[in-house]
Amino acid sequence: MKTLVKATLALACATLATSAFAAGPKVPFTHKGVTAIDMANSKSVKWVTVDQIRDSLKNTPPITVSFDIDDTVLVSSQCFYYGKNTFSPNDYSYLKSQAFWNYVADGCDRSSIPKESAAALIKMHQERGDQVVFITGRTGHEKNDPNRIDTLGRILEQAFNVKNMQPVNYTKDTPVAPYKYDKTYYIVKHKSQIHYGDSNDDVLAAREAGIRGIRVIRTQVSTNRPLPINGGYGEEVLVNSSY
Repeated sequence: MKTLVKATLALACATLATSAFAAGPKVPFTHKGVTAIDMANSKSVKWVTVDQIRDSLKNTPPITVSFDIDDTVLVSSQCFYYGKNTFSPNDYSYLKSQAFWNYVADGCDRSSIPKESAAALIKMHQERGDQVVFITGRTGHEKNDPNRIDTLGRILEQAFNVKNMQPVNYTKDTPVAPYKYDKTYYIVKHKSQIHYGDSNDDVLAAREAGIRGIRVIRTQVSTNRPLPINGGYGEEVLVNSSY
């Protein structure tokens, strides 16, 4: 019984492991929404499909679109689960540990699962001639060269057949002035016109940048809890995007 209790507590801590992985100001929800495990308010959500996104861009020349990584294009919770248990079992300080981020950057994502919904989105955008870029709240390897494609970049390039792959943008979960949200600077830098992400900060960063933000549903098994309220800001939510 003691072993079971310890295991349960460990799992409970792990499910909160990445909840601190968001530095922007908190904003109250303005709409009813859904989570990956609670669809009771689904009728009030502004759902959108890949085909509808394509149709909305019918008369638009090729653009740049940006994607968050964790829980948006990759199911990567195993990296954070292992990281917490190994680098800081009793708190969340591992998220500030360069040793943890070096471990992740050295190839942890070889065991991450590419999401089918992300593959469909990226395929659609590339068929249009759009440029895909990735923006993550992670910290890169201590030896990372921001002008070169790293291991994570190559994994994403191969998993999603990304054309003209660009170096991954690492925000270190730190906003760049004058912006409030960590991804806004990079969205603006790349002149992205659509940003996809699973977190509240993804949606709010897109709004701060003045572009279209589309929510991707965080997978049910993610250790990043609590699950966000998809559609909670009245944003578009991609259907069937939890996997």
